[in-house]
Amino acid sequence: MLLSILFLFSCNKLVEIPEPKDTLTTVKVFSNDAQAQSAMAGVLTKMVNGIGAFMAGQGSDAFSNGQVTLLNASSADEMTYFGVDPNPYGNNSLIAGTPDGIWESAYQAIYGANAIIEGIAASTAPDLRIKTRVELAAEAKFIRAFSYFYLINNYGDVPLSLTTDFNQTVNLSRTAVATIYQQIINDLLDAVKGLPADYATAAGERIRANKWAAKAMLARVYLYTGNNIGAINEATDVIAQTALYQLEMTDLNRVFLKNSSEAIWQLQQNSATPGLGTATREGYYLLPRASSAIQSGLSSYLLNAFEPGDLRRSAWVNSIEYPTGGGTFYWYAYKYKTGADNRVIGTKPQVEPTEYYMVLRLAEQYLIRAEAAAIGGQTGSAIDDLNVIRRRAGLGELSKTLTKEQVLAAVAKERQIELFMEWGHRWMDLKRTGKAEEVLSAIPQKQPWKGSYQLLYPIPIEEIRKDHFLTQNPNY
Repeated sequence: MLLSILFLFSCNKLVEIPEPKDTLTTVKVFSNDAQAQSAMAGVLTKMVNGIGAFMAGQGSDAFSNGQVTLLNASSADEMTYFGVDPNPYGNNSLIAGTPDGIWESAYQAIYGANAIIEGIAASTAPDLRIKTRVELAAEAKFIRAFSYFYLINNYGDVPLSLTTDFNQTVNLSRTAVATIYQQIINDLLDAVKGLPADYATAAGERIRANKWAAKAMLARVYLYTGNNIGAINEATDVIAQTALYQLEMTDLNRVFLKNSSEAIWQLQQNSATPGLGTATREGYYLLPRASSAIQSGLSSYLLNAFEPGDLRRSAWVNSIEYPTGGGTFYWYAYKYKTGADNRVIGTKPQVEPTEYYMVLRLAEQYLIRAEAAAIGGQTGSAIDDLNVIRRRAGLGELSKTLTKEQVLAAVAKERQIELFMEWGHRWMDLKRTGKAEEVLSAIPQKQPWKGSYQLLYPIPIEEIRKDHFLTQNPNY
């Protein structure tokens, strides 16, 4: 049954979504609570494990299982590539047809969310309780909003699909970013209303979105769209949930463990997946392996941004000497400690991972509130929030005498350090604050600078070929 449910949500492209003839019907999938919950589990499973066969059964690259982090970090100033083959993201040399895996996987998540929303609305089954209907529809809207956030921040205007109806989606044109942001906000507001305030759905594990996850995402979206009061209010609501969320103040190595006190929402990988096992995909790709050559590492721009004595540097950055020796070291992100060499592949019984994939965490909410407050001239409040993060990192507190411009610069610095190699935060921060060309065009690896058009990724060519209403981003 689970396999059939997964197949129900496994359309390959945005424009190829007629219902498969060999799957369970919508009526059967949404006939009771257990089956409806399984449908949502299928969507979440694909988000973290990917789909299809890739790299010896590890699943395919997806925006929600590390692909955004890896590509956006290369596009920004966080990673340096050492491989033989050219890296168009790191070299600022993207062309139409450069594969990324973000577009397709995000639309698959959106399709799955739309299918759940429509399936619940169409179901008249008495065994599908009202509480389950409300919560699953809200969770699906959260997933849809989350997916669209990463689409517009990587591609700009994209097709807005709110249905699984092939006749309506086959020839969609691009929708303005502002319009999609409004849809994201509407979906998140609905999610806040419908989602539970606890983690009971997943027996206490933080792997299903709740009300506070929706508010955390809403705070980010409000910051991005200039609603600073809204950002402050939503972030404050999340920070106030001290019974659920606390910064890991004594040991930064605990931040990325499963169900850490800082986790607002995580995705649970399937540790029985061949190849990946108990590792997150980021851990698998970013930690060095004894069996393969070093391909990429943290850039000097990121490493030099750490202040002396910053505990984040010692807990979240590690190094290994180059095979050639000579005292030259390769520095890599060490937020996740389980990688290719120390993973365990679960069989029977399934081995439990120690880490889940962190999606939303509390520290970002302090930084969101600090930035929104600083923009509004509330520099004292902003400094208070920044000092919470700095104390946790073992650093001295910022002075309350800083100017607004200095506080905003301090916010950018703390975001660069706290959120490095996480979900493209640095890449999107540089773009939304207008600093991208100034910072990135000065990096030798990105020379010659081809222009700011590369701040948006090219629309996949195969999508344009199938939908003549879909246009390419400029200059590709």
